[in-house]
Amino acid sequence: MNEQPIQKQALISSLPPERRDNSLLNQIRSVVRQSGTKVVVIDDDPLGTQTVYDLPVLTDWSVESLASEMENELPAFYVLTNSRSMTASQAALVNAEVGRNLLEASQSAHANFTVISRCDSTLRGHFPEEVQALADALGSEFDAWLLIPFFLEGGRFTINDVHYVAEGDELVPAGMTEFARDAVFGYHSSNLREWVEEKTSGRISSSLVYSVSIEDIRIGGASKVVDRLLEVPLGGVCIVNAVTMSDLSVLTLGLLELEKTHRRYLYRTASSFVQSRLGLEPRQCLSPNELGLQRFGPGLVVVGSHVPKTSTQLAKLLEKPGIHGIEVDVPGLLGARREREIIRVSTLANRQLAQGYDTVIYTGRQVLTGTTREQSLLISHQISRALVQIVRCITVRPRYLVLKGGITASDVCTSGLGVRRAMVLGQLLPGVPVWQLGNESKWPYLPCVVFPGNVGDADSLVEAVAKLSTDC
Repeated sequence: MNEQPIQKQALISSLPPERRDNSLLNQIRSVVRQSGTKVVVIDDDPLGTQTVYDLPVLTDWSVESLASEMENELPAFYVLTNSRSMTASQAALVNAEVGRNLLEASQSAHANFTVISRCDSTLRGHFPEEVQALADALGSEFDAWLLIPFFLEGGRFTINDVHYVAEGDELVPAGMTEFARDAVFGYHSSNLREWVEEKTSGRISSSLVYSVSIEDIRIGGASKVVDRLLEVPLGGVCIVNAVTMSDLSVLTLGLLELEKTHRRYLYRTASSFVQSRLGLEPRQCLSPNELGLQRFGPGLVVVGSHVPKTSTQLAKLLEKPGIHGIEVDVPGLLGARREREIIRVSTLANRQLAQGYDTVIYTGRQVLTGTTREQSLLISHQISRALVQIVRCITVRPRYLVLKGGITASDVCTSGLGVRRAMVLGQLLPGVPVWQLGNESKWPYLPCVVFPGNVGDADSLVEAVAKLSTDC
C-alpha cells in the first residue's frame, strides 16, 4: 500500500536482461499445432482483440455457434460477453452459461480447448465472481488460476508483484490511477497479492497468493516457470510478473509443457497474453488499402467512453476542419426528454452523413454516477442503450465506423448493428483493433474500429480518423 510512482527507465534497467530468443514464437506455434487444443477467449468487452489478427469474434455463444468454431482450422476464437457492463451476479450467470455451452460444444466437435478470461489491464472487472462461475461450469478443478494483467501497448507492467500504469516517463502504481477510482470497479491495492485479498474480501489471503517473478522468467527460463507453477497448490492463485513480450513467451513455453501433462489452468489476463499463447508474430498496423474501405463517403465516430484520455482525444478531433460533432445531452437521456434527444441526434447525423460530412456523435463529458455500483451501472446502461438506438436510426451507410469505449463498442455492434460474428483484421494503431462486420449485420463487411477509451496519446483519435479518411 506504500508504493509510489517511479522512473520507468530506472526500474526496468534494474531488472535482469530479457531473454531475446527469436525461436521462442516458433517453438510456441509448433506446440500449439501439435496439441490441437483450441484457445477460447471469453472477453468481458470487445477490446481483448487489440493484439491479434485473422481470428473471429462471436457475440452468440449458442452450442451450435461454439461447435462450429471448434471444428474449423483457426487456432482460437473470441466470445464477447460484455460482462463488464453487467452486475457481478449477471456476469457470473453469463460466464456459467458460456462454460456449460463450451463443454457441450467441445463434446459435439470432439475438440479440446483451453480458456482465457480476458479482462481489463487496469484491473477493472468482475473478479473473482465471473472467474469462479466459469471454473464451476467447466467442471473439474483447475490446477491454478493465473493472473496476467501485463499489456504492452497500453503500458501496463507487473514488477515485483506490483502492477503499474505507464504515464510519460513514470510508472504509476495502478491503485494510484484514475482507473482505481472507477465508480463500479474501484480498488486500493497495487500489489497484486493484496489486490486478490481485497477483491475476495479476505477469502484468499495475500500470503497464500503465489507469484512467478521477472527473475524466474529471465534467469531461470521456462524450466523455472514450470517449477514455480508446480509449487502452487491445487486451485491456488498465482500472479505473473512481465515487462516485455519475451517474458510472456518464456512463460507460455513453461505453461505449454505443463499442459502436455494434462495440468489445467484458468487464465485471467489482459490482451497481450492471448498473442503470446498463440505464438502470433507481431504484425504492422493496417494500411488504408487493407481495410476494405469504400472508395468515397463520410465516416461515423461514436464516443461513449468518458475517461480523461478519451475526452482529450475527442477535443483534439473536434478541432479538426471537416469534422462535424453532435453532442448527446446525457441528462436528457435519463429523463423525460430521452426519445426526443435520440430522434434529434439521429436525424442530424443522417443529414450530415448524407451531405458527406465526417460525423462524431459523442456523449457530454460530465460523468454521472449513482450512489451505489449498481446505480452507476444502470446509468451507464441507459446511456449505452440510447447510443444503440441512435445508431439503429442512422440510414446512411458510413465509409467506416469508429466506436470509442468498450461498452459502447459491444452494445452498438451487437444490439445496434446485429453483429453475430466478425473477423479481426488487425490493428489500425497499436492496441486499436479493426473488425470486419459479418454479412448478417446492418452494414455488411464494414470496417469497424474498436477504439479503447484508455489507449493512445492525445492525437491518436485524430490519427485514426485521418488514416481511415485516406483515399485507397
